[in-house]
Amino acid sequence: MHAQLDSLRGRGVGMLETPGELLAGRPACNAGILVVEDDPGDALLVREALEGLGVARHLVHVFTDGDEALDFARGAGKSVDTQRVQLILLDLNLAGNGRHGLEILQALKTDAELLTIPVVVLSSSRHPADIAGSYALHANAYVVKPVDLDGWSATIASVHGMFLRYAELAPDAETFHQADHPVLGAHAAHAQPRGA
Repeated sequence: MHAQLDSLRGRGVGMLETPGELLAGRPACNAGILVVEDDPGDALLVREALEGLGVARHLVHVFTDGDEALDFARGAGKSVDTQRVQLILLDLNLAGNGRHGLEILQALKTDAELLTIPVVVLSSSRHPADIAGSYALHANAYVVKPVDLDGWSATIASVHGMFLRYAELAPDAETFHQADHPVLGAHAAHAQPRGA
């Protein structure tokens, strides 16, 4: 198989890439990553997988309480001490730590300053209600937690690659004003409240 790929590359076929080349993407940015996870073991696995990808330890912020995570996300990037959060990994079952993950997701996606930050639900649940509820509240992805170490590394590498290397992220609320956009601003000006 590799000989076939090398042969095609030698003929100028640049679309075929090895898995390592696919994961390389554009250089990783110094993006803040917020992990909302109440299981210390899972939080450690996420942190180690991100560090294995070259993400600096000070850019990964782990919270066991969803409300504390929301407070941090709202303040991150507003001082020289913290980077703006660019990705949120959210566990749904935050047992005994305040609100349920779906409530935190709803708060994130209804906050004008936070709603454009990608939120990936990282849960052990495969229950259709959890999956449907997450997407109904505008989760950007729903990923079932892996069961082994290699699975954790591969899963976190995929999520990191998708959202922090390949996807173009929305600018923050201070940089982009919807009213200034030629299409979105006009749409907002003509939008009618529901039921009007």
